[in-house]
Amino acid sequence: MDKIQFGNSDIQLVPLIFGGNVFGWTLDEKASFDILDDFVDKGFNAIDTSNNYSHWAPGNKGGESETIIGNWLANRGGRDKLIIMTKVGGRFDYESKFNTKGPYIKEQVEHSLRRLKTDYIDVYQTHYDDQDTEIEETLRAYEDLITAGKVRYIGASNISPARLIESLDVAAEKNIPAYISLQPEYNLFDRKKFENLYQKLALEKQLAVIPYYSLASGFLSGKYQSEEDFSTTRGKGIKDKYWNDRGRMIVKSQLELADEYNVSASAIALNWLSAQPGITAPIASATKFEHIHAFVDAMNIKLSREDIQKLNNASSY
Repeated sequence: MDKIQFGNSDIQLVPLIFGGNVFGWTLDEKASFDILDDFVDKGFNAIDTSNNYSHWAPGNKGGESETIIGNWLANRGGRDKLIIMTKVGGRFDYESKFNTKGPYIKEQVEHSLRRLKTDYIDVYQTHYDDQDTEIEETLRAYEDLITAGKVRYIGASNISPARLIESLDVAAEKNIPAYISLQPEYNLFDRKKFENLYQKLALEKQLAVIPYYSLASGFLSGKYQSEEDFSTTRGKGIKDKYWNDRGRMIVKSQLELADEYNVSASAIALNWLSAQPGITAPIASATKFEHIHAFVDAMNIKLSREDIQKLNNASSY
């Protein structure tokens, strides 16, 4: 598959990134290995995770996703051909606070490197912004890690526009490494926040944008179309958030285009997302081989301008 440049870096990646939140949660280690093998064998090369995935699953403490990826890397080899992204600063439980203090970042990177069984992280991201910590302290810690060769580049997720601008300004003023990427929530349903607050900024600053929840927790996969589909605990949560007149119109338009292109609704949603101004690569998770097939289809089809407008109209806010 063709690769693109990742923002202002020398990283080259296939523009669809595997979301590692499913490892150690909905996929055990063996199933994770199988899915990752299929993902890479299909030509993809980038994986995103976090140091605290998947702490929410019963019996987990966090770090399970990195551990599985690390074991897979050790088993498969070829680390130099893959782009590994992880994060720091998020919580390992729902009582603690976000933390991007310098000493904490330097402590946590060692744990991530050990779990991932690698000497370096390609993109190390601030998972959640700790507004009690000075921006320069956070960036100086990252600078030290880059100088030591433990991190190549840094990115940010879940950060306010104001703090993102300030972070970029501090980096420029102090001549220290700056965030080269932004990981926001963005998909066909959840458009307003990114498009109104971040899109113009990301384009102006030439940030690589890698949206999470690209399929809206599975709602945009097209599998939720009737009351019965929402009968599970997960389905009920999705119904409450997405199953309204606008959500139904979005899925209807997706399914019409999916039928026209002979692909899944997921492929349509991911292709639409990739076509949006400033988007570098969507992040999407997979738990079945058919999901990886949808990723391939998303890369191979090209929605027409009219098709994109149809989806824009269906998802307008």
